[in-house]
Amino acid sequence: MNIFLYIIIFMIGTLFGSFYTLAVYRIPRKLDITHEHSFCPNCKSKLGFFELIPILSYLILGGKCKHCGQKIRKRYLILEVTSGIALVLLAWVMQINVYTLTINKIIEFAFLVLYLVAIFLIAGIDLEKREIEKSVIYYAIGIGIAYIIYLCIMDNTSIYRYAMYLIAIVIVLIIDNHHLKKYAKNSYTISILLLLMIMAIFTGEYVVINTAVITFLAIAMYIIAVKIKRKLNKARIETKEISPNLRIGFYLCISNVLTLLIAIYLISR
Repeated sequence: MNIFLYIIIFMIGTLFGSFYTLAVYRIPRKLDITHEHSFCPNCKSKLGFFELIPILSYLILGGKCKHCGQKIRKRYLILEVTSGIALVLLAWVMQINVYTLTINKIIEFAFLVLYLVAIFLIAGIDLEKREIEKSVIYYAIGIGIAYIIYLCIMDNTSIYRYAMYLIAIVIVLIIDNHHLKKYAKNSYTISILLLLMIMAIFTGEYVVINTAVITFLAIAMYIIAVKIKRKLNKARIETKEISPNLRIGFYLCISNVLTLLIAIYLISR
């Protein structure tokens, strides 16, 4: 019975992944993500039902648009598969099965899934544009507030720790708004601070610290790899030339998901 449950969870995850591909493309372009029908970014043809089935549509169509023949980026397929696997791993580390399902466990799983939606969207958009969309940040803050209310009501969790985070988020948002008015652009650094505080609300300080450490190591390895590659090609490169291209939000999100899964696994065992 559990295998069928995990298959369903994987399918739900791929549906989320399909939504991510749409949202990552549309959100930075300020396009509607809920009411407008899915279309090919190249020829703008509306996609039919069988062109929207996660994973299968890509495989059946051979990775090309049915209407114009334009190649569909493999990143879309990878995101759908990764999303499905992520939800299955989350359910597994939380020890969710047909025999242990409870209302509380389902609600906790649902909140973490909604959190992962924000994390995947932030990672995807940052990878594409090196930008952390404020609309996704606001969504994550809203889910975080709902999560805090749930914890305080159901688990009698102390609200003081979360209140400090919410106050800090409000202060940072005010600073960000001032920065936006003054310089007419969003601050990437301020967005990273907001992202870290949202992560702390959902995953705790221990996970966030480990997330930051893993991110630092990943970025350091990336910089070293780029320098080695340029050196082999006999091209000089300075660290300051690399830094504007670093997708710090992307690295943080991926590290946070991995660290969260490991932390839940260790706690539940």
